[in-house]
Amino acid sequence: MKPETVRADYRHFLPLQTRWADNDIYGHVNNVVYYGLFDTLVNEYLIASGALDIHQGAIIGLVVETGCNYFAPLEFPQKLEGALRVARIGNSSVQYELAIFKEGENAPAAEGRFTHVYVDRETRRPAILPDALRTALEKISP
Repeated sequence: MKPETVRADYRHFLPLQTRWADNDIYGHVNNVVYYGLFDTLVNEYLIASGALDIHQGAIIGLVVETGCNYFAPLEFPQKLEGALRVARIGNSSVQYELAIFKEGENAPAAEGRFTHVYVDRETRRPAILPDALRTALEKISP
């Protein structure tokens, strides 16, 4: 299997650093770590863009679907770059597409997808995306 994307296909980038504890018994970054990187990448973008208040906001994003394809092993102490774009914006949901690159490389080591459904913090019922969130998402949409 080959990657479907390259660096230029993404709209937002975040430098990431592998940690000593990320390596597994086989000497490479364990698959569970990629999901933590994806979560960090999405939430860093939303918080930095002012679109999500994780402490007091009326809505929160719940993950309802994820997936990842792996193409090249990563290992500590590699420096990485996370890449993010929005594939689809719905009324209360967003599908993100993500990639993890070895620093400076054009082809991703992994590609992932991540779907949030935004819900009312108290009731946990789906909520319409606020304008600030929708605007931030549109900035990283194709």
